[in-house]
Amino acid sequence: MQNDKAKFKNEFKKRLYNWVLRLIKFIDKLPKDSVCGVMGKQLLRSGTSILANYIEANSASSKKDFINFFTHSLKSSNESKVWLTLLRDTEKGDRKELEWLLQELIEISNIIAKGIITLKEK
Repeated sequence: MQNDKAKFKNEFKKRLYNWVLRLIKFIDKLPKDSVCGVMGKQLLRSGTSILANYIEANSASSKKDFINFFTHSLKSSNESKVWLTLLRDTEKGDRKELEWLLQELIEISNIIAKGIITLKEK
């Protein structure tokens, strides 16, 4: 049986993966104009980077390396929030899905930030 920490990590990884899947589907449905093309590519890059850096952190060779990957994941999360907010405020894309993506990303970011703080305190 998994301990609570391992269970949380596994569930968080699934949650993050599912967020990225929904993000990809959202981006794919954006209007095919120049603004959405640029913002969509930026959002795809930063949004998938959150997951990629989180996965990399879990196979890091040192605590310093782990914190570094987590920090990159958080930075990509912050960038993704900017793109999602700009899309929302320019009324591009499905409003309901945008709000869900933003809210979920805020929660994901808070979890990653808490992890960084906890690791730095140890």
